[in-house]
Amino acid sequence: MSDGQLADGQGEAGYAYPEDTMAGFRATSGGVTARFAKPEAVVIRDLVGQVVELVAADRPAQDTDELAALVDMSDGAELPDDPVLARLLPDGYRDDPDAAQEFRRFTESALRSAKVESAQTLLRTLPAGGGRVKLNAEQAEAWLRSLNDVRLALGVRLGVTDEFDGLNEDVEPEDPRHAYIQIYQWLAFLQESLVAALS
Repeated sequence: MSDGQLADGQGEAGYAYPEDTMAGFRATSGGVTARFAKPEAVVIRDLVGQVVELVAADRPAQDTDELAALVDMSDGAELPDDPVLARLLPDGYRDDPDAAQEFRRFTESALRSAKVESAQTLLRTLPAGGGRVKLNAEQAEAWLRSLNDVRLALGVRLGVTDEFDGLNEDVEPEDPRHAYIQIYQWLAFLQESLVAALS
């Protein structure tokens, strides 16, 4: 999810906020279910795919030390330069740089793998052409994590703050950010409906 992709806006990126917003998730026996129109599925799959590419492409080189490999420890100890990656892979200790670097060495590789795995679960269970999605509890949790990663990434690119509602009011429909703001809010609705269905 690069600056360029987000800056392209609705026409170039091909995103259009679904006219008929789906009803969200609901509880069923053994899990949760929802129905997605094809445009909705396309939007979710594309954004999730972008996050996977970002998280997987920038993986630090693995340490060749056998013990490090055994515990899945990486050489990457610095906060990523990309602001989206920095949001997805935050420092564990904000006030202690040394502790943050050591913590990152032991956790970043596993965190990246977990994010990719959650995204792959979502992509496997969401048909490219839309349709009914039925998830068990484990799959639903993966969806929650993956949708959250997409919202975090979009939020960074949109400059989402506590004043986000005000930003939405100030953005005209012609603004390239307009479609992404609506998608951001729609994803928030999906997450909320999924949490409610799991409760």
